[in-house]
Amino acid sequence: MISGLPPPPVIVQPAAYEVSYGLVTGWVAQGTQRIVIRAGVQKLTDARVTGRHFTVRVDLPPRELRLSVTAVGVGGRRSTSRVANVVGLPRAAAPTARSPRLDRALAARIRGLVAGYGGTCAVYVENLIDGSGAAWNARARFPAASTLKLAIAVTALARDDDAPAPGTLTDSLLRRMLEDSDNDAADELEVHVAGSTSAGGHRVDELMEELGLTDTLMYGGYERDLAASSPIPLRADDQPSFARGKYTSARDLAGLLRAIWLASDGRGPLRTREPSFSAGDARHVLYLLSRVRDGGKLDRDVARTPGVQVLHKAGWISVVRHDNGLVFWRGGVFLATVLTYRPGGVGVASDVLAGRIAAVALARFRR
Repeated sequence: MISGLPPPPVIVQPAAYEVSYGLVTGWVAQGTQRIVIRAGVQKLTDARVTGRHFTVRVDLPPRELRLSVTAVGVGGRRSTSRVANVVGLPRAAAPTARSPRLDRALAARIRGLVAGYGGTCAVYVENLIDGSGAAWNARARFPAASTLKLAIAVTALARDDDAPAPGTLTDSLLRRMLEDSDNDAADELEVHVAGSTSAGGHRVDELMEELGLTDTLMYGGYERDLAASSPIPLRADDQPSFARGKYTSARDLAGLLRAIWLASDGRGPLRTREPSFSAGDARHVLYLLSRVRDGGKLDRDVARTPGVQVLHKAGWISVVRHDNGLVFWRGGVFLATVLTYRPGGVGVASDVLAGRIAAVALARFRR
C-alpha cells in the first residue's frame, strides 16, 4: 500500500469466473466516503458509503468483463480492487420463484413449429420471470447424449464444500466437459465423484431424483472420444423407440437448469437438498455455459439480437440432437429445451427447430 492511500476494497461478490446479475458487495476501509464501480473503463455508479460494508446493484454490460471498485476517502484519496472474468447478466433476470402457467398463444406457435419438423421432438419453454410458458411431449424419454454432462457438473460441485480453484484438476475437467463437451472429462469427473463411472452415474441419478426429475437415467459413463403438477402440460405424446442407455426428457433437463438458475441466488431445491452446492457453484456453472463452443442451435437466430445472451448445453449422437439453455435479454430470462430424434439420423433441421423455438419465445416474452 502506498503511504497515505486507504487500503483497497474487498470485493465479495461477484467473484471471478461467475455470472453476475449486477449485485456488488464487499468491504471498504474506515473513512471511505464513496465507491466508484466500473466495467472496464465504463463507469456504472458513483455511490456514497455509510459504514464499512457496501451492497450496490448496477446494470452490467451483457458480456464477459473486468469489474473494478474504487474506494474514495477524505481528500479524494482512492484505491482500487478488480475482479476479472465476470459475465454480466440483466438485473431483471435475478432469480425469483414463480409457478409455471400455460401461455396458450405460445403453445399454439410451438405446435405449429413441431408439426413442421418431420421427426420426433420435445419442447419445454418457460419465462422464468412470470412463469408463463408452454410444452410439447415434455415427458417423453430421449437418448440423452451430452445433455447430462450438466448434471455431472452439479453432482461434482455438490460433492466438495469449496468451488474448484482455477487450474486444479477438477476445474480443468469441468471446463473441458462443459465448454468442449469432452467425454473423457465427463468420465473422469464421475470417477472423481464416486470411484467409477457406474457409481458416479448412480450419484447423478440420485441427484435428479432428489429434485423430482424422474425421467432421467445416467447409465454409467460416456463412450471414449474417438413437475408433474405444473399447469404447463407435461406429457409423453410421442415416445421415441431406442435401445437402453442414457435417457432424459425435456421436462427433466428444463427442471435441472431452472434449479441451477435459482441456486445462483441461493434459492430453490438444489440449495435445499444439496447445501454443499453453493450459490457461487451455480454462478460458476452458468459462467461455463456462457462459454460453450457449440453455436447454431438455440442461439441460431436470437444471438443476432443486441443484448441477448444464450447460456446452454447441447448434446448429440447420430439419431438425436438436443439443446437446453437460458436466454437472457434486458427484461429477463427464459428457459428453452428442445429435443429431437430421427431413427435414420438427425441434421441441421434439428438446429433450425431449436433456433425457431427460441426466437418465437423471445418475441412472445418481450412483447
